[in-house]
Parts: sequence; structure tokens; C-alpha cells
Amino acid sequence: MTQFTIYINGGSKKVKVDEDTPLLWVIRDELELTGTKFGCGKGLCGACTIHVNGIETRSCQTPIDFLDEDDEITTIEGLSKDSSHPVQKAWIQHDVPQCGYCQPGQIMTASGFLSRNNNPTDEDIDNAMRMNICRCGTYPRLKKAIKSAAKEIQDG
Repeated sequence: MTQFTIYINGGSKKVKVDEDTPLLWVIRDELELTGTKFGCGKGLCGACTIHVNGIETRSCQTPIDFLDEDDEITTIEGLSKDSSHPVQKAWIQHDVPQCGYCQPGQIMTASGFLSRNNNPTDEDIDNAMRMNICRCGTYPRLKKAIKSAAKEIQDG
């Protein structure tokens, strides 16, 4: 076991884990931030999506020793303190979740995508979100929410 210091959701945390421990398990088991979900374990479904330096990252496939000392991790808990991020507000407005399990990963993917493209076409949204699976099939509401969040971001 190795001690790591990671910067997560605006603060520094120390954890002692094996070097190949996926960030998902560091986040959930060591730091008790349970918003990030385990889905497939292979990086295919998107339930475990977090941001590392603002880039969407599959935490189930990213070992802790992948991180550099100055890397910044953001989980769904760190996206905003009060669900005031435009994507979170749009998710509520458009009643996107059904079961809700995949939603933290969906929101993290959408917020990362919109940070790079705040005027997306339907095709842009489909391409950005295609690797996030929703078993409940709330894709039409998800697309509406992303468009709504994009508009709020544009309007500043």
C-alpha cells in the first residue's frame, strides 16, 4: 500500500491504497463519495464518469497512480454545492432521471462536453453522450436538458 495525496472537489485528501486501485474505489470506498457509480467496470457505460482536470474520465478504468500530484478531480458532489450548475438545474427542470443510477455519470459527461461546446447540435450531443448508457432510456429528456443547459451557459 502506498499513501497518495489527491486534490478532489476543491480539497486535498490523503489515502493509502494499492497503486493500481481504480479511482472509482478510492472515491467510493476510501473517501465515501458515493455519487460516482459502478456500472460495467470496463469503462463502457459511463456511470463512473468524473472529471480529471476538467476532462471526462472513466474512474473504473483509471488507477490512482495515473494521477499527477497537481491533477484536480471533480466528482458529482463537487460539480456544485447546491445543484446550481446549469446541467444539474436542467436535469431537474426536464425531469431527466427515471431510476437515476446513471445520472451522475451522464451529468459529468454533459457538463464536461458543454464546457468545450456550449452551442451543440443534436449530432454533437449524440456523439458526446453516446458512451453513456441509460437503461431507462431517458435520452429525449437528456437531450432537452443539455440544450437547456447550453442556453443558460450561453446567456451567462
